Amino acid sequence: MKVRKHSLTLSLLLVFTLLTTAFISPVAAAAQDADEPFPLTIMHTNDVHAHYDPNREGNGGIAREATVVNQIRGEVENSLLLDAGAQFTGTLYHVQHRGKDASQLMNFLGYDAMTLGNHEFDNGEETLAAFLNAVKFPVVTANVDVSESADLAGMIEPYTILEVGEEKVGIIGLVTPETDILSSPGKKTVFDSDLAGVAQTSVDALTAEGVNKIILLSHCGYEADLATAQATSGIDMIVGGHSHTFLTNMFSGGEDYYPTILAGTDGNPVLVVQASEHLEFLGRLDVEFDADGLLTDWDGDLILLSQYIAPEPTTNVMLKFLAKPIEELTSQEIGETAVYLEGDRSVCRFEECLMGNLIADAIREETGVQVALQNGGGIRASIEQGTVTLGDVMTVLPFGNLISTFELTGSDLKEVLENGVSRVDVEEGTGRFLQVSGLRYTFDAARPVGSRVTKVEIWNAETEAYEALNPSATYTVGANDYIRGGGDGYSVLAENSINPYDFGSPLDQVVADYIAANSPVEIETDGRIIIAK
Repeated sequence: MKVRKHSLTLSLLLVFTLLTTAFISPVAAAAQDADEPFPLTIMHTNDVHAHYDPNREGNGGIAREATVVNQIRGEVENSLLLDAGAQFTGTLYHVQHRGKDASQLMNFLGYDAMTLGNHEFDNGEETLAAFLNAVKFPVVTANVDVSESADLAGMIEPYTILEVGEEKVGIIGLVTPETDILSSPGKKTVFDSDLAGVAQTSVDALTAEGVNKIILLSHCGYEADLATAQATSGIDMIVGGHSHTFLTNMFSGGEDYYPTILAGTDGNPVLVVQASEHLEFLGRLDVEFDADGLLTDWDGDLILLSQYIAPEPTTNVMLKFLAKPIEELTSQEIGETAVYLEGDRSVCRFEECLMGNLIADAIREETGVQVALQNGGGIRASIEQGTVTLGDVMTVLPFGNLISTFELTGSDLKEVLENGVSRVDVEEGTGRFLQVSGLRYTFDAARPVGSRVTKVEIWNAETEAYEALNPSATYTVGANDYIRGGGDGYSVLAENSINPYDFGSPLDQVVADYIAANSPVEIETDGRIIIAK
């Protein structure tokens, strides 16, 4: 087997980003007869989260993606543009357009297929159904059963077959089985956790139809993809998402490389790729198949959507049209912050963060409860030091949550905190990690799940001091309605809350009002979450 695999140096990357056309290598022409290899170029994205504009460094964005996609299509005969889910939720584009933005842009770029991510269920199944009706490409997910859904029944297939050149390519989809606790699917929608088993069933069905080139689109996370690759046969490539994993050969010495090369149960190679997040990169994987559909050659890497790449003009016009109704919203100044309000997932899903403190404090001040809770997964951005607009707050809190108030016993509150740290040792972190106000707690990630919280103290406003949690006492609590309803694994909140009221003020408005009332914001981390060593 001939395999090419190289590692690009940083200096070479910088040279590439200074050019608008020279950074993409050509691929051999399509096979002339059955004895010659079949070349295929896979372009892929994941976890876009409506980040269509360039980032703070000026890189990325869907208009530059369009430029690169068009160039690659002009160079190769056989190509596919695929997405591994989570187009929804993350910026004001989605807050305003609820998926209509994604369908218009993806249709224009000519995506060939995608799988659902958990965030595609964030706004309910009616919104997802509208998106599925609008897109002009198949959306496949094999481990979701929507047959009892009033909105989605008959709309999601486990796999599809695409005609590329004169060859058939099978595309299978998977979504994280935790979608039922991470998002807001209907109660009759069921997610299968047997990822390898479900994938193998689809592979077998495709094989029976004469398809011997199979790509799995997975919104399950990198580690889950590695396990699926090694527990199945017949899958050639896994294009992944959900964990926002940065797989590349750009820098030497890294532990992860593009592609990750594994073997299925049949001993044949399986290539696993992922393209980070937020359209900062476009993944490109060039492969060749022999006449039996076996991979014989591959090469590829992420392409930085550099600020030096000219944006595709029509896509830019579309973005301006989509941004127009957002402009007035984003320009409304509500106050200012004297500090950088850190809200990045790499912090707020593992430890105390400034944005988490701000949101939890705002909930507690608005409601007068003793304890306020905010899941890290509900925090979607940071706010720069300086002027703060309403648009900034809505970007941080794009889900439209209301504030819930309720009571909990001390023992149930301890169980809630245990759920929050139950997966803190997972590399990518999870959204269930809690930011808090009115209490402080200590946890030890080295201890078994269920016994990681070693100390909990509640703030006593009368004595102005922290006091040990009383398991038999009852405390007033505020949180967003998502976790109160059981999201992110908080079944104890759904089942044991006392006198719950789930129709309080909108969380984003409460936080905006809090910033206005406390402007300039000078919040700091104060040890309310302590990590034991």
